[in-house]
Amino acid sequence: MNIPRTESPRVVIVGGGFAGMSLARILLKEDLQVVILDRHNYHTFQPLLYQVSTSGLEPDSIAYPLRKITRNSKKAIFRLAEVNSINAEANSISTSIGDLAYDYLVIATGSKTNFFGNKSIEEHGMWMKTVPQALNIRSLILENLEQAVITDDPEKRKALLNFVLVGAGPTGVELSGAIAELRNHIVPKDYPDIDPTEMHIHLLEGLDRVLPPMSENASKKAHRFLKELGVHIHLNTMVESYDGHLVTTNTDLQLKTETFIWSAGVTGAPVQGLNASALVEKANRYEVNVFNQVNGYENVFAIGDIALMQTKEYPKGHPMVAQPAIQQGKHLAKNLKRLIKGAQLEAFEYRDKGTMATIGRNRAVVDMGKMKFSGFTAWFVWMFVHLWFLIGFRNRLVTFFNWVYNYINFDKAARLIIRPFKGYERNMKIDKEEI
Repeated sequence: MNIPRTESPRVVIVGGGFAGMSLARILLKEDLQVVILDRHNYHTFQPLLYQVSTSGLEPDSIAYPLRKITRNSKKAIFRLAEVNSINAEANSISTSIGDLAYDYLVIATGSKTNFFGNKSIEEHGMWMKTVPQALNIRSLILENLEQAVITDDPEKRKALLNFVLVGAGPTGVELSGAIAELRNHIVPKDYPDIDPTEMHIHLLEGLDRVLPPMSENASKKAHRFLKELGVHIHLNTMVESYDGHLVTTNTDLQLKTETFIWSAGVTGAPVQGLNASALVEKANRYEVNVFNQVNGYENVFAIGDIALMQTKEYPKGHPMVAQPAIQQGKHLAKNLKRLIKGAQLEAFEYRDKGTMATIGRNRAVVDMGKMKFSGFTAWFVWMFVHLWFLIGFRNRLVTFFNWVYNYINFDKAARLIIRPFKGYERNMKIDKEEI
């Protein structure tokens, strides 16, 4: 791997997401050799992936090169690699580019899409956890609109203009709202051959309300906002299968569609090699103590979505969102410095800073402790918070400019089919994760 030898303790961080980056940015200032490993050479701001998939932003607005994190430190190293296994007894890991020893290992591999064992959905559906997947969705949406313009088959046209999204959490709600705005503002201008009323957006949720993780007030407001945008909401509806053309559910509802997007849940993305007792199988997450140490190991840590820390306040672990990951990364950085100095570790305490979701232009919901508000104020707060947490001044500036442009012109400037999806994915069977 061409990692230089060092007398300083070596900290290996697996994963360049929110958790890994918040940890690395603090450790880079210390007398440590910090090695960051990731299968991509960039950090992705996942909360805005839905805007890439709906032509609101280009991917470089929400991606940040990992080498820009390490370039100002002589002892910081990035390697483009995928970690295959951990040999904790030998304090080493095996990767796609070689083996590497460590003094301290931090697993920050995040989460992946959970299909709950449904193979038909995994094979034929779309999902959105990475930039390539968001670009796949963007290409598919635009290609289906282009196909709808030229088809003579009314049933085929109907399927091409039916958009089905499963899972009414923040991702599903935000994506539904963005597609609805695409229909309401872009389709009438770009596709005069398509009547916008022909285009239907269906949001399916297995529970009895949208945004189940948020308050009842937020759910009611979001439900109303979605209805105002023309989204068809189907509650208490679970998808049983999707064969690439037809969605079947546990009710009488069946939908023909060429665009099926799955956003119904995530599960941990563990690495092979640790003892079975370290992994909570049902959640696919590593069980950690209050210091983020993986169960049974003193120098192996897990932070972010992959870490399951059970406390009195969070018996099922912390929510798999950005804030716990960021806070755990910062806290572990302090604890690693204490550990190296022989000082006592301090327990992690999560500070819930609230939950929010946007449902299109001037519409959002925010839960911040006892404060619950919606509408334009919530939408403005949502924009400010997301700009604040974007990594890199350029990314903030470009994203802000795009949002201002889109707001003034009711436009989405990134509606480009750079890489056709159907030809590569459907005909060549290339994996969605890599295309």
